[in-house]
Amino acid sequence: MSPRLAYLGPEGTFTEEALRLMEPGAERLPCATVSAALNACRAGEADGAVVPLENSLEGAITTTLDEFAWGEPLLISAELLLPVQFSLLARPDTELRHIKRVYTHPAAITQCRGFIARELPDAVVVAAPSTAAAAQEVSLPGSPYDAAIAARIAGEHYGLVEIAANIGDRSDTVTRFVRVSRPGPLPEATGSDRTTLVVFLADDHPGALLEMLTEFSVRGVNLSRIESRPTGEGIGRYFFHFDFEGHVSDARVGEALSGLHRICGEVRFLGSYPRADGVAPQIKRGTADADFAEAGAWLTRIRSGQV
Repeated sequence: MSPRLAYLGPEGTFTEEALRLMEPGAERLPCATVSAALNACRAGEADGAVVPLENSLEGAITTTLDEFAWGEPLLISAELLLPVQFSLLARPDTELRHIKRVYTHPAAITQCRGFIARELPDAVVVAAPSTAAAAQEVSLPGSPYDAAIAARIAGEHYGLVEIAANIGDRSDTVTRFVRVSRPGPLPEATGSDRTTLVVFLADDHPGALLEMLTEFSVRGVNLSRIESRPTGEGIGRYFFHFDFEGHVSDARVGEALSGLHRICGEVRFLGSYPRADGVAPQIKRGTADADFAEAGAWLTRIRSGQV
């Protein structure tokens, strides 16, 4: 039976494109927001959800980060790196010089800033819930917007024509999407894996962040992303998102998690899953599983008096 997956809708979003690539046969449940997609998964209305996590130009998707930190626990089971190309879409017979109001997602505004300044210097650009929602709105009779910035697939969904293609400021922009599900068995280790955590400090004191980073460093665990987000409890209060190389079944990763659990207020495990780029970690001398096993056996001998 095909899984039912929620995603940031409506039809025609980059998220839908990512979902189609990750699970071609899945039943798709479009949702109005990232939060709604994740809550559909939490409530059992969907078997999982596909949401954006970070963009190579814009950085982290903060809504997704916060949902992972505060909502009911979910686990990441897979990721996908999707090249992002934006198009300027409008109703048939619209000319570029006639476009005065543009509708699109805030991330697209940032990533197409150069094109907007150069080709649409007098246009008013308004933020939309998603690029596909923008295209859908522009397609409606009587819409107050002349054009949308969205994926080409959105134009196909809503009967819009492409006025300009590949209008992003960088041609190599990539968005990282993740598939999440309710807690359950983890994907098996592949040797090319990523683990994601949310970590809350026990208290704010000098060297608190260094203490956390040391738990990774001394075990040879390579961090690939660290983000700080406000807790909402006052200025200067933050929690942290970590991505790092390895699987929780790896001895070095398990030891690092145990160390964080001892010194932090809360450690929320968000999953260990295969890396989309297939890159294997460089194992630092003394941090392979065999090294931890040998050290443990040595300590057992010492404790038993076998010196």
